[in-house]
Amino acid sequence: MSSIVSRSAATISPGLLATHTGHPHEAGLDEAGRGCLAGPVFAAAVILPPDFNPPFLNDSKQLTPRRREVLREAICAEAVAWAVGSATIEEIETHNIAQASYLAMHRAVAALHVPAAHLLVDGNRFRPYPGVAHTCAVGGDGRYRHIAAASVLAKTFRDAHMLELDREFPHYGWARNAGYPTAAHRTALREHGPTRHHRMGFRLL
Repeated sequence: MSSIVSRSAATISPGLLATHTGHPHEAGLDEAGRGCLAGPVFAAAVILPPDFNPPFLNDSKQLTPRRREVLREAICAEAVAWAVGSATIEEIETHNIAQASYLAMHRAVAALHVPAAHLLVDGNRFRPYPGVAHTCAVGGDGRYRHIAAASVLAKTFRDAHMLELDREFPHYGWARNAGYPTAAHRTALREHGPTRHHRMGFRLL
């Protein structure tokens, strides 16, 4: 069964909350790259120990690149379990970006070496994962530690992938914009046209 948690439905404490259900194997899920013009969409699933609470853990969009990298190392070293999944350009074009995001999340959950007892998903929609109940948490990456951790992993792993693609296609600035629709990215599209990594179903210009 799924449910949706609004910002007012839970008490917002000064720090991020550890879990929604209280189960030690609840996994936080988040994605990165949904609004990009190029590249795959990435997602991460993270189960954290209850005492994992770095002082600057937060939604990855609120962090500097350096802090994201520091957190990435700590999460990968100390998490009870973590995994990253992705969905390809072809899957985005075939299924649409929302369904591709769910597919990437499902792949991350399936790759956890410790089975998740419950899934807490950032956002307000999710495609149920077989055999595991879930809850959707609006703004969850700024409210729950394991979703914040998932947002950090999804973002940093995707950024690293886009850096690799940038070396092959340097005109589009993917090392800086990660495929998002910046003015420079759109200017490069006008000058050089799209690559095989661009999402042709999106409004590129």
